[in-house]
Amino acid sequence: MTTETLSRPRTDQAGQAIRNTKIPTVVFENSRQVDRHVAIVVESLIRENNSAGAPTVLGLPTGSTPIGVYRELIRLHREEGLDFSNVITFNLDEYWPMPPDSIHSYNRFMRENFFDHVNVPEENIHIPRGDIPIEDVDKFCDEYEREIERAGGIDVQLLGIGRTGHIGFNEPGSDRRSPTRMVMLDPVTRMDAASGFFGEENVPFQAITMGVGTILRARKVILMALGEHKAPIVRRAVEEEITPEVTASFLQSHPQATFVVDSASASELTAVKTPWLVGRVEWTPALEKKAVIWLSQLEGKPLSKLESRDFFEYRMHDLVRRHGGPERIRERVFDAMQETICSTPAGTDERKTVIVFSPHPDDDVISMGGTLIKMAEQGHDVYVAYVTSGNIAVFDHDAMRHTDYVREFLEMFGLDSEESRALDERIRLAMASRGPGEPDDPEVLKIKGLIRKTEATAGAVAAGVPAEKLRFLDLPFYRTGEVKKKPIGEEDVAIVADLLRELNPAQIYVAGDLSDPHGTHRMCAEAIIKALRVVEEQGIEPETWLYRGAWQEYEPHEIERAVPLSPEVLLKKKMAIFKHESQKDRALFPGHDPREFWVRAEHRTKNTARVYNELGLPEFYALEGFVRFQGQL
Repeated sequence: MTTETLSRPRTDQAGQAIRNTKIPTVVFENSRQVDRHVAIVVESLIRENNSAGAPTVLGLPTGSTPIGVYRELIRLHREEGLDFSNVITFNLDEYWPMPPDSIHSYNRFMRENFFDHVNVPEENIHIPRGDIPIEDVDKFCDEYEREIERAGGIDVQLLGIGRTGHIGFNEPGSDRRSPTRMVMLDPVTRMDAASGFFGEENVPFQAITMGVGTILRARKVILMALGEHKAPIVRRAVEEEITPEVTASFLQSHPQATFVVDSASASELTAVKTPWLVGRVEWTPALEKKAVIWLSQLEGKPLSKLESRDFFEYRMHDLVRRHGGPERIRERVFDAMQETICSTPAGTDERKTVIVFSPHPDDDVISMGGTLIKMAEQGHDVYVAYVTSGNIAVFDHDAMRHTDYVREFLEMFGLDSEESRALDERIRLAMASRGPGEPDDPEVLKIKGLIRKTEATAGAVAAGVPAEKLRFLDLPFYRTGEVKKKPIGEEDVAIVADLLRELNPAQIYVAGDLSDPHGTHRMCAEAIIKALRVVEEQGIEPETWLYRGAWQEYEPHEIERAVPLSPEVLLKKKMAIFKHESQKDRALFPGHDPREFWVRAEHRTKNTARVYNELGLPEFYALEGFVRFQGQL
């Protein structure tokens, strides 16, 4: 069983075709299977055309979604001889204005992530230019269309999907016949791009994009979607009517369009979320629990008050007939939810060693700070392992404020020197001369890393974990100084494995926000789980739990352990979060939720408690939810 199957319907390696969609939709269990499937489709076409001496014309996207596909195609080129010498490519889009060598340029992105590693001839690479004068844009766009025609049209167009439903940069309102052109970017699109630009204010307002009409002329279209945050728009695109407000919905009219998605982004599809509404299902205990909780919430009734007619109205006849009638079903689900409530998460029989792995220096207190506090108060040996430094997520003005403090401190006590003044000047110059999104100078990164480290220490101490029980792992994969990270390597795994050997914990907690395939949380989880495999041979097999909270919370049917938090514990948790001053008020990378982290944490834990109460379970002030990890990524 893989991580995703703990909370979502299982799909096999070959993928699962989903019913009730207006576009063929194939769901894979995780992003790696999506990557492999799409790469195989592209590989097969290239090899077939190569054998016939014909070119292969590919339409290519950028962003985090296709990176795994590009990596797999690079592997196929290097290890299995996949030849790209007769491949012609056309990229979807580019920001404008944008120099091609800018760190934000899609031209640079494509070269660093794909073209520099395969043998596509330079003259066969076509990427919209973001550096042309405004008066030449229309002429360039017309020529881009003619270049596609001269190449014989696009054989396979790969796409991602934005939260607005855009394909390419065809924002809501785009015409289905639209050609390559300059567009204004939607505010949501600019907000989603803000992390890569180190602030929304640095994101361009315009872009050049292939049009919807250009995309629809491709002979085959594959749209990929990954992660829970894409689930609502995926459902709209494949289940609702065609509308210019969701340009991806235009693909319903394409004869060879397919959505290839992971189970996270498929979670809102009717056949996934409520499969009993679209056909017969195999009623497993997990599906029974999900369905009955859904019914309880839909009807606004506690579990114990659901009636036979409620089950029959929503096509649960089989469940009632085969599994003991409404009374027994209600009791089973109620008892299962009741059993999740646990006020002593590390147990009471003995003092246990526990490691909480925190991807960034604040995830521990934001996502499971209440449970952390309770385990420490209950006398367990709780350690926090901060997996990365988090140094890129500090504003320059915060770094400058700390630098000013150090300078004045040294001057106040007569400790400044020519060397310290030179360092101070160097650091100030480095921050002043750095462009938005450009990597920091190594000395500046050290300062920002130290800020995060001292905040993490203060936060953990406020939660009851002493400084000597903190481990700052600073895994190498994160040390790029950029938003883009390196793949997890052997050194990353070895560092985590050494910590597991040192402490031999009875329990560990791992951030379970795994649906983002290239996010830091997922990469940290990958390193930890690979390390668990390494130390398993030495008899180190800790009980492993997944937590969420910074970006989303587990649904009630997913939760396998719910830890109650009193008003006093929740207040203490907030005080621990407040210690992360550089992330308070306005974090550099806030994600899709604009609220401060402490507000998110408080609302989500209180909401989980409210949901339990509405299901007829004991009423609590707040609850933190966890899922047991039983397999591998």
